[in-house]
Amino acid sequence: MRYALYFSPAEHHPLTKAATHWLARNAFGGETFPTPEADGLAGDTIRELTADPRRYGFHATLKAPFELHPDRSEAELIAAFERFASETPAFDISNAIIGQIGRFFALVPDTVYPELQDFAARVVEEFEPFRAPLSEADIARRKPEALSEAHRANLHRWGYPYVMEEFRFHMTLTGQVPPEHAPAMRGELDRRFSAFANAPLAIDGIALFVEQERGAPFIVHRWLPLAPASENRKIAS
Repeated sequence: MRYALYFSPAEHHPLTKAATHWLARNAFGGETFPTPEADGLAGDTIRELTADPRRYGFHATLKAPFELHPDRSEAELIAAFERFASETPAFDISNAIIGQIGRFFALVPDTVYPELQDFAARVVEEFEPFRAPLSEADIARRKPEALSEAHRANLHRWGYPYVMEEFRFHMTLTGQVPPEHAPAMRGELDRRFSAFANAPLAIDGIALFVEQERGAPFIVHRWLPLAPASENRKIAS
């Protein structure tokens, strides 16, 4: 089994509902849906281009999937997860947009937000004691020879290349979209997610996802809200 710490809106949040119908699977419980329709894109094409984010569930990666350290238990991980959520301030990203990372489409911040970077770094660092060391096969799958020096250093130190200064928040909506399908995909995502793009995004919860076995769909094991602002002021005082 592997675990992951992800940002996700709550199960019944309108963004979660929009994303799960687009990806045709709800990570909260695993319910599946028919492949959505889109102008200019065949159903088989949509299903193929959303296969990867459908398996992982709608989320933004904070602590990438990891096997549990042999000296730690799931009960200890959940206790740390609950403590982190209760002690961590909720906050907003001022503006989220539909953007592209290479050929992937995702909901992303319009700029780098230091508070978001700090939040993600805290998750990586605080849950590091629960991560089992990567196997040689895990390292090889990341093709370290093709990574930058900073990404390679992160892979060996934290088990994932895209953390700390290299972290870029993104809630993935597609796999790699070929250039010939990109305009239609852009139009469809702009339409479907118009209520959430060019608008604030509340970072007000955190999710513990699990993968029962390698290659299985990820599901939400626990979701917890972050502490309200009033409670965070008490914590800080």
